[in-house]
Amino acid sequence: MEWQTDWGLRGRMALTMFLLFALYIVFIGVLVEINAVGYIAVMALFLGAQFFFSDKLALYSMGARTVEPEEYPELHRTVDRLAQQADLPKPKVAVADSRVPNAFATGRSKDSSAVCVTTGIMDTLEQDELEGVIAHELAHIKNRDVMVMTIASFLSTIAFLIVRWGWLFSGGRERGGQQVPVIVAILISLVVWVISFLLIRTLSRYREYAADRGGAMITGKPAALANALMKIDGRMDKVPKEDMRDQAEMNAFFIIPINVGWIGRLASTHPSTEKRIDRLQDLERELEGR
Repeated sequence: MEWQTDWGLRGRMALTMFLLFALYIVFIGVLVEINAVGYIAVMALFLGAQFFFSDKLALYSMGARTVEPEEYPELHRTVDRLAQQADLPKPKVAVADSRVPNAFATGRSKDSSAVCVTTGIMDTLEQDELEGVIAHELAHIKNRDVMVMTIASFLSTIAFLIVRWGWLFSGGRERGGQQVPVIVAILISLVVWVISFLLIRTLSRYREYAADRGGAMITGKPAALANALMKIDGRMDKVPKEDMRDQAEMNAFFIIPINVGWIGRLASTHPSTEKRIDRLQDLERELEGR
């Protein structure tokens, strides 16, 4: 399939990014006004290091390891072939020993990327379904989603940390004097964090739709990815709770997120599986009509 842009989806992503940008401009202006720019500089160093080592940190947090072609020859052949079809350099291939059927891509650039699959997903899916999932992850890499989402969430993370730790600093100051700027920073940061939290999750859901479409274009088989999503979603309820808790922090990276309770669904980084499947089925019908 030819790699085609969904301009409606891209327009919604652009609008969301614009709203985040406008919000952050106001936030920076407030921090400059109350002389809190030094805090941004310090956090930029820590978050910059996190961004630079994002591929290693993500794999480590999942207990995943990179594997050689001799260990998983079929998996390597699949990633190699799909990367060529996506016009991408072959990413590192990693496997996580987990019963949770899932996969994710990480890395700050196309040249430093990695695709990780769990043993659970390899046991669950047929070959064409697994190819659909891997192609979805390659579409994330092609769209530079890790970089985009890291940049989009940078100031949101700073706002969250100011809210979380700011009260410690304000509590140790006497009333008046420098306490007022600290309290103002905390209140403004709380507003910025809440709004950006919702915008970033909206952006994340849009990017999942784009990765689904991109993955289907790489393989030319939207139905295979739709079948994979149905199987993975159906297996999530059967995974032991301790395994789910161990991996809950990786939701933003997974092809299917782990949603715990109604709050988890409300703040989900992914669209519902039903909506994703509906779009893939529409794309399948579009291909059949050509």
